[in-house]
Amino acid sequence: MSLTPQGPRPPAGHGGGRRGRGGRRRGRRFLRWAAIVLAVVIVGTAGAGYLYYRHLNGNLKKDDLNIGDEKDRAAKTEANAAGQTPLNILLIGSDARDNAENQKLGGAKETYNTAPRADVQMLLHVSADRSNMSVVSMPRDTLVDIPKCTDPDDDKVYPALTSAMTNDSLGRGGPGCTVATWEKLTDIHIDHFIMVDFAGVVSMADAIGGVPVCVDANIYSHTSTGHGSGLKLKEGTTPIKGKQALQWLRTRYGFEDNTDIARAKAQHQYMNSMVRQLRENATLSSPNKLRKLAETATEALTVDDGLGSVTKLYDLSNELRKVPTKRITMTTMPWQYAADGNRVVPKPEEAEKVFRLVREDIALDGKDKKKAAQETTTSDQAAADDEIGITVENGTRTDTLAPVSGRAGTVAGLLVGKGFTKAAADRTTATATAKTLIRYPSIDLKGDALRVAKVLGVPTSSVKKSTDVSGVTLVVGADWREGTTYKAPKEDDSLPESEDTFNGADTKACMHVNPDFTW
Repeated sequence: MSLTPQGPRPPAGHGGGRRGRGGRRRGRRFLRWAAIVLAVVIVGTAGAGYLYYRHLNGNLKKDDLNIGDEKDRAAKTEANAAGQTPLNILLIGSDARDNAENQKLGGAKETYNTAPRADVQMLLHVSADRSNMSVVSMPRDTLVDIPKCTDPDDDKVYPALTSAMTNDSLGRGGPGCTVATWEKLTDIHIDHFIMVDFAGVVSMADAIGGVPVCVDANIYSHTSTGHGSGLKLKEGTTPIKGKQALQWLRTRYGFEDNTDIARAKAQHQYMNSMVRQLRENATLSSPNKLRKLAETATEALTVDDGLGSVTKLYDLSNELRKVPTKRITMTTMPWQYAADGNRVVPKPEEAEKVFRLVREDIALDGKDKKKAAQETTTSDQAAADDEIGITVENGTRTDTLAPVSGRAGTVAGLLVGKGFTKAAADRTTATATAKTLIRYPSIDLKGDALRVAKVLGVPTSSVKKSTDVSGVTLVVGADWREGTTYKAPKEDDSLPESEDTFNGADTKACMHVNPDFTW
């Protein structure tokens, strides 16, 4: 076995922080799977019930849901025609070293009681009709814009950051800042968050028992320089628990190209397998096993006030229980390497497509029944047409075509003719925008933006919140280079292709072992 890791250089870790380098590695390896196990506990034990409500309620820790700026918040999701509302829950794995047990598991003594990081982040979306569920994870090294956050405990204000590590959000006032960061990036309203720490994840894994995993060759995750989780398995399927389960979830060296992306893929496989085990394994009806799982889970959890009791968590579990395992789809946000080649950024069009599917409650597995398009609504009522200020920009330039001269003025004149007398062209801006968009900066202008879209025939999926504009802004795209009638291109509602997409009922998934780590 070669002891030299091969393949693309994996994304960097926390960056320049207070942690020692070795401690950062250990923490990252461990923490990647925290939210996965948490999601499994909530999904997999749904319907089993919780014991000793009063005692368990005392175990739960609570924090504010969103501590970001109001202008960065996504509008609350409206109910569909049947009065049903989707659920969006952010699952967070914290690397906090805030007690002796967490410190022992996380390593790096010098990091004791330093600001925690949200090294695992997964958005769990449950459809309005409870027919399907989507889980979208974000690579831990993703660079995003973090909004201004205010710590609810001491009113400390953390200024907004540009192109910062997404896991830094947790240390800027708590999980409410991580929620605010997701809402700013995705424009998806998040209803709840659930956060778990090191020690709780280990206890829950032991309480749950063995989980079958598969490798396509013998694997030994170990190098002569000290890299690797120590995982050693034979080819085929093996039930793992305890230390071995932890090794699986920490393994980077040995899976595929030795990157954290491959590790996330292995974690998705583990989560899928565990969900099936929990739903099918009758031993979970054992009061002693259930009590142990409930005790360890509630001691590990921090939740928002909306989930701040065992009764509320139980109600949530009943909602999740309605989703068939075969309609659970797990994927990683489409990404690409950043300019430095170490960290990653959302892949512009593909990531936005995934976020749109979630916003519009479209199943990621492509198995939704055909349904009539519904008009997006908002609690914010539009102003009168002649009171809506609209800036029109020319975005008709393409890679091969120059922008259409005067296009912004033409469309602004069209709007004026339709009664939007405050529409005006921005004659200084000529950008390249594939599809015509309507942008608005804050929730109180969403109604105005939707009104403009309705009059022009622009689909509501092209109405987006953006803090890059100061008012309702129409960007005339390359799909509207001529004419006075906009014809929207047909929307593609299929999930972008990805090797890291799993169906909850997939029993044949098997991790590819890097040839340099076989025995």
